[in-house]
Amino acid sequence: MSDTVPATPRWNLDRPFLTGRFHQEVKSSSSSQMQMTHPSKPLYQFDLTSRGNEKDIASFAVSVQEPFLIEDLLYALVGIEGRYISIKRIRGKEGYVVFQIDTSMDLALQELTSRIFPLCEGYVLVNHFVESRSYFKNGFVNHALAAAIRAFLLDYQAMVAQLEHQFRLGKLSSQGLWFFCQRMMSSMNALAVLVEKAITDNVSGSATLNLLESQVKAMAGDNAVRSLLERMTECASAAYFKILERWVYEGVIDDPYGEFFISENKSLQKESLTEDYDAKYWEHRYKVKDGVPSFLRSVSHTILTTGKYLNVMRDCGHHVQVPLSENSKLTSFGPNHECLERIKAAYDFASGELLTLIKNKYDLIGKLRSLKRYLLVDQGDFLVHFMDIAREELSKSPKEVSAEKLESLLDLALRMTAAASDPCHEELTCCVEKVSLQKTLATLKDLPGPVSGANDAIDDPELAEPLNITGLETFSLSYKVQWPLSLVISRKALTKYQMIFRLLFHCKHVSRQLCTAWQLHQGFRACKILGTPISRSSILCRSMLKFINSLLHYLTFEVLEPNWHMMHDWLLTAKSIDEVIEFHDLFLHKCLKECLLLMPQLLKKVEKLKALCLRYATSSQVLIPSMNMLPERDTKLATTARIKQSQLKEQQLKLALENTVISDSIMKFENEFNVELQSLVPILSRNNSQSEPYLTHLAQCILGIRSDQ
Repeated sequence: MSDTVPATPRWNLDRPFLTGRFHQEVKSSSSSQMQMTHPSKPLYQFDLTSRGNEKDIASFAVSVQEPFLIEDLLYALVGIEGRYISIKRIRGKEGYVVFQIDTSMDLALQELTSRIFPLCEGYVLVNHFVESRSYFKNGFVNHALAAAIRAFLLDYQAMVAQLEHQFRLGKLSSQGLWFFCQRMMSSMNALAVLVEKAITDNVSGSATLNLLESQVKAMAGDNAVRSLLERMTECASAAYFKILERWVYEGVIDDPYGEFFISENKSLQKESLTEDYDAKYWEHRYKVKDGVPSFLRSVSHTILTTGKYLNVMRDCGHHVQVPLSENSKLTSFGPNHECLERIKAAYDFASGELLTLIKNKYDLIGKLRSLKRYLLVDQGDFLVHFMDIAREELSKSPKEVSAEKLESLLDLALRMTAAASDPCHEELTCCVEKVSLQKTLATLKDLPGPVSGANDAIDDPELAEPLNITGLETFSLSYKVQWPLSLVISRKALTKYQMIFRLLFHCKHVSRQLCTAWQLHQGFRACKILGTPISRSSILCRSMLKFINSLLHYLTFEVLEPNWHMMHDWLLTAKSIDEVIEFHDLFLHKCLKECLLLMPQLLKKVEKLKALCLRYATSSQVLIPSMNMLPERDTKLATTARIKQSQLKEQQLKLALENTVISDSIMKFENEFNVELQSLVPILSRNNSQSEPYLTHLAQCILGIRSDQ
């Protein structure tokens, strides 16, 4: 509820003649004063003498008692005490009263009067509800309901005035009074039951409308009462529909009393989408509260979404309003469901406008292609150049890497390659994380895993952070995303892109290192190396290259490429921004799962194999340092120079053959690689992998390497 709700003036409460309780207040005040003047005289005796009743009612004949009774009943019908009919308030229950008649009156008249008392008591209760619910704090719906009931009470008071006129003409008997009151009994009783529940539950807004709906259904057998309650419901809902209209047609919550079933959390800002991984802006900025009106329950989500779409467009500076006409007014829910159709039409308009805005003006598909080009490494020339010029910086520990220097090198790589022609390349940035990929994945608790949960990996002792981790393991690209594209490419979505990039980037680094080692072995290509440690090392290097290149081929062409094209086709058929978000999230989830990033056990094996390949590539230069000193083949060298070079290679090969350290080290690497590779095959061949085609494809790649080897 808004803090600016006007306060009810005190004089509306302090001056009793402005309320229907003035008769009770005056009586109570007069009685107190008289008791102070005549303390020995009973209150009841004073009441009779003050009204001029010097004789007890029982002393009169029945024919004389009847006019006195009719006059008192006419007063009682509008909640005023008479000579022989008194009002007793029920302590602790505001608005509840009990009418009592002088017990000395004729029994037949008492019986007839007791039949009319429920009508009198119902009037007092209903009138109290009208007065109390007219205060500002009770909201538009209660104001409208109170106004509708007040109109009914005016008709009721007109009936009482007509009865009084007949009484003054001497044409109204007690039986006639009972006869004329009967037609109002059921209506007043239904309203009394309604307001009693409303007072007890202290309802407002949607709860008031739901209460009215339930009472209408409960009176299905009484057409007159049902018609009355339906009219009350229509009047009360008119105020609610005005709030609904502004939300559905303008995206504005005009709800100073907190009655609408949609609430706004202004503490959630759209900027959080690009900053916070767990941002809940889109889900929780606008939410459906409890107590949705029953006639809106089936379209509550449609109503919520319509206003959200209009708000997004307004935040973009794109002021749009659902086209209005005389037929677009939301009035009430009739049997033809016209209101439902109007809400659906407003939703279709808002959804179409926002989708067109994001696809055309903000080029959503183009941005996603740019993400694919850079973070999914679809365009690799800039990355190769960047890895060449940033190799020294990335070889440092994450704490020592200069992010500013990497930014400059990245910009240089982008400008010197084909990426310079891409208008989106300026949105690309880079960052260096502090922990390894496996540790990062373990901290993202919302990532589900089909085989084993990622959360289970947090306490895995084998996931201890490597001591020699470098920027090559923690480097990642990032992307600047502006509103409203941040609805689709949020911080969470971008983080998932970065997880995939880090895996691909490190695989490419391993492949480059193995290629360097392979080039070292090519220096002995002209020599007879069969059966030597150099030959064994060359075969191992080729096996490792096949492994890492097969893994890269699988990730790129069997996971990312087909899934991206599938998402692209889905986006072309999307009908709303929510469908776009859903399709994009599904694409990222499939990529994470099929890239093994949601499977800690498999990912751990792959990381071990990559680490082994890197150790081998580094050791190959240390174990056989002479390989580095071998010049490349040059056709311009003189014949004598070539002969000397050949002799030098033969000598180095002989030394390598005699060096047991080289032989033992190469054999150790080979055995370790084979063991790790063999341990990966059973995991991929388990029963659960049969239901996952991507695991079968990966297994075929690995088995192909094993058969070659």
